[in-house]
Amino acid sequence: MNRDDLPPPELPAEPAPEVHSGFVARIRNYFLTGLIVAGPIAITFYLTWWFVTWVDGLVRPFVPIAYRPETYLPFGLPGSGLVVAVFALTLLGFLTANLIGRSLVDLSERLLGRIPAVRAIYRAMKQVFETLFSGKGSSFRRVGLVEFPSPGMWSIVLISQPPSEEIAESIPGKEEHISVFLPCAPNPTTGFFFYVPKSKVVEVDMSAEDAATLIMSCGVVQPGSDSQRKVAALAGMAQAAQAANAAARLPEPVKAD
Repeated sequence: MNRDDLPPPELPAEPAPEVHSGFVARIRNYFLTGLIVAGPIAITFYLTWWFVTWVDGLVRPFVPIAYRPETYLPFGLPGSGLVVAVFALTLLGFLTANLIGRSLVDLSERLLGRIPAVRAIYRAMKQVFETLFSGKGSSFRRVGLVEFPSPGMWSIVLISQPPSEEIAESIPGKEEHISVFLPCAPNPTTGFFFYVPKSKVVEVDMSAEDAATLIMSCGVVQPGSDSQRKVAALAGMAQAAQAANAAARLPEPVKAD
């Protein structure tokens, strides 16, 4: 074989240019840091602005043109409708506290009570608002754990009121039940409502706000300064409740004569 028949020698490949990974990583970290700082602020301002403009749109048609700020200013004044709504609700509460206002409210309730389609909605909404805003009830202020959706799996629930006498009598068994709401992640406004035996609910030392934060973040954000200790305590309480329930199911030993 001649030397001319041999293939030409392969030249060494040129080294690839080094990528400034350190500079790119710093830019990425700066961007993520800015996103973490600005994201919650932007969403908070957006939701606040949406709520204010929504209230303004509802209240503005009821305000005479002569009393609207945009009549005298070259631009609209956001929040004016919200101020009017707060003032009107406060005035309504003041008038309702008097004898005349209370009589008018009773008369309106009797009129609404005679309308079949409206009666059920009005009574339900009135009970919900009285429970949430009266400050006397304990609904959704306590947090607990229930074994759901299968044994060994625990879900966070918001504890509500015990069932009424009619429902309690219809539930099989003699054990006392309680109503709970199980929020879904990441939207805690949706979920499941059901009655569960009171002994099956493990009440935990956590506020409803912390529970909502835990659910919305899907467990990423653990409320509290010492999150690991709190999670360990919750797991220990759940295991203790499971052991107590298992012990309760065991038959009692027969005493020998």
